[in-house]
Amino acid sequence: MHKFDTKIQHLKYKVLREVARLAWNDQLLDNVLDIPSRIVPGKKATMRCCVYKERAILGERVKLALGGDKSNPNVIEVIEIACDECPVGGYEVTNACRGCLMHRCEDVCKFGAISFDGYHVAHIDKSKCRECGACAKVCPYMAIVSRKRPCQNACKVKAISMNDDLEATIDPNKCIQCGACVYQCPFGAISDKSYIVDAINILKDSSQNGGKVFAIVAPAIASQFSHAKLEQVVTGIKNLGFTDVIETALGADMVALSESRELAEKGVLTSSCCPAFVQYIKTQFPQLVDKISHNMSPMATLAKHIKQQHANAKVIFVGPCTAKKAEAQLEQVKEYVDCVLTFEELQALFDSKDIDLTTLEETALDNASYFGRLFAKSGGLTCATAQAMAEQNINFAVKPVVCDGIEACRMALLKLNKGLLDGNFIEGMACIGGCVGGAGNLTHSTEKSAGKIDKHSQQSGKKTISSAVGDEQ
Repeated sequence: MHKFDTKIQHLKYKVLREVARLAWNDQLLDNVLDIPSRIVPGKKATMRCCVYKERAILGERVKLALGGDKSNPNVIEVIEIACDECPVGGYEVTNACRGCLMHRCEDVCKFGAISFDGYHVAHIDKSKCRECGACAKVCPYMAIVSRKRPCQNACKVKAISMNDDLEATIDPNKCIQCGACVYQCPFGAISDKSYIVDAINILKDSSQNGGKVFAIVAPAIASQFSHAKLEQVVTGIKNLGFTDVIETALGADMVALSESRELAEKGVLTSSCCPAFVQYIKTQFPQLVDKISHNMSPMATLAKHIKQQHANAKVIFVGPCTAKKAEAQLEQVKEYVDCVLTFEELQALFDSKDIDLTTLEETALDNASYFGRLFAKSGGLTCATAQAMAEQNINFAVKPVVCDGIEACRMALLKLNKGLLDGNFIEGMACIGGCVGGAGNLTHSTEKSAGKIDKHSQQSGKKTISSAVGDEQ
């Protein structure tokens, strides 16, 4: 349990671990229906009203571990049977209402949603309320409050609403796959699809046919797996059957060099390394699509580089990001990235093979520069872009706007759209803190994780971006 922040993560992990164990041994088809009973044996409930509901929910989790609903293009899905415990939400009148005579709340409501009973206490008609919040702002007793569900609070792009059965539902046209709702749902009713079986099949096939499978690991890995050394984690990944482990930060170095040139050429640019941020621009600010950097993300850039060097190789990305799973399905990316795993799923893979990281020898990981590794945290991309400008002798004054979280991204994009942005380069990170705050992390202590990234970056043997990229040419 110490490997994860929450019991929800631990439950998700146990399902992934069991699915992986069966997949490794070619026993998945015959035993998949037994997984819920293995995790919750006996007749005594431990989490829900009864053991049968617990197993029913676990059955839905098994489906997600097998790739989820194939008819639903969204990476993030709702487990409807698990979503039944939260209040309806919205604006409500609390017992702090004093039944005053002023009735400011009623006067300010443009939709006629507020009325008063015989005791002059305010009531809100949910069928008329439009959630504008005007009544809450004018109440002298602050008696009207907004009780949003945790998933709605977490979703800053307003992609989550409630259906007729009061279950959460996700609008795929608004969802940016960031996974914020996944981590914040107290009942684990929202989760990301897993492609862990696909990864296992790729590894098994390569083992049988002599193929090569490369793991490209996000720099945020340095902030995870705190129970072991990073070098032991690298050895553990190779023990799973990977041919080699390469830092995705090397792809970040490549992107930094190219993106800095593009910025100097175009004059105004938004970053392209965060797929959730890119998707947010496409869905909410389509008029700014031409401002998005034409560079692929570090993940796709490095995967393309590997496949150009190794014919018929397979590439699996391992990182903290659920949105990467959606990015890997894009037409311009899927030929380079064969599968995406989160750090949560990587831990499940280790334990499915009974790999104890703490007992392993250490394998060095030193592919990228200090600046490439900084991509893992908010502000790192900006630092790398400025460095890339200097190394290439590009005479251009970078005026960055660092956006930490999707709300900050929204404000910067609004200003850019209106010609009011005081800057020429928007670094957009959908998760607070950057990749160190990603939903697929084992732990989510952003400040502590950022400190580990700084330390990891300083340990790089590549002193410049150019030297890291040059070593690969």
